[in-house]
Amino acid sequence: MSLNPILKLALASWTIPRGTVAMLLLTAAIYARGFGKLHVQMPQRFSLRRLAAFMSGVAILLIAIASPLAALDDLLLRVHMIQHLMLMLVAPVLILTGLPAIAMLRGLPTQLSRSVLGPILRSRKVRALFSWLTEPIVAWIAFTAATWIWHTRGAFQLALQSEGWHAFEHACFFATALMFWWPVVQPWPSVQRWPRWTMVPYLVLADAQNSVLAALFTFSNHLLYPLYANAPRLGGISPLDDQIVAGAIMWVPGSLFFLVPAAIIMFQILAPRNLTIGNSRIASVGGGSRAADSVAG
Repeated sequence: MSLNPILKLALASWTIPRGTVAMLLLTAAIYARGFGKLHVQMPQRFSLRRLAAFMSGVAILLIAIASPLAALDDLLLRVHMIQHLMLMLVAPVLILTGLPAIAMLRGLPTQLSRSVLGPILRSRKVRALFSWLTEPIVAWIAFTAATWIWHTRGAFQLALQSEGWHAFEHACFFATALMFWWPVVQPWPSVQRWPRWTMVPYLVLADAQNSVLAALFTFSNHLLYPLYANAPRLGGISPLDDQIVAGAIMWVPGSLFFLVPAAIIMFQILAPRNLTIGNSRIASVGGGSRAADSVAG
């Protein structure tokens, strides 16, 4: 079965972003080296599922921005939307679930981590900046702002026309997504600063703004991004139908990525816990602070 001529041309014009691939593979190698050491020392905390989660997150990044999928994002808005979901809702959660901070440090050469990175990471200004960036309200606003700003007509079409701006758009999505998911996943050894129950409205409100944006795509009777009107059509799909499907992708799978973790956190908080007093076991309702363990971990 021969490929659609337009699809064949798009794939033929795609080239492997060697720099991006090399950077992601190097990151995976450093993590794997550090994980190997930590797995021996703390096998329960650094179990193989942590390794699998981190590597899966890196793989999702490779698929989103360094695979032939990237050859189709300027032809089909639905493909572009799938990329955005990978960058904002899938890869960050998997990577944070892998507890990357300590593993990455342990994976670097000892001289580099102690002499160079150590003083930087111990700096009060750096620690204060990181604390501010991962403050839930700051992270929520940054994530939401990146989502809406980059989906405005001017910004989105600028990214379609410029490889540099497109790469910057993806970097903004991924960076703000790491900020957003940090207090939800709460990767060790970070400290929870808001009560665990606050992550439920945190996620529900994020879903609400995502649903509003998705509705604009789904119910609009005109093209939000006119550049897609001039793109070669694949399979006879009209630009407006493509936009409706893109909105549905943002809406339904997107909502699941917000609401399922919110439901899990609520269950962790409300589920009875068995407590032992002397020789008796009793049930206590509510997970309290112990429910603050990562929703993913």
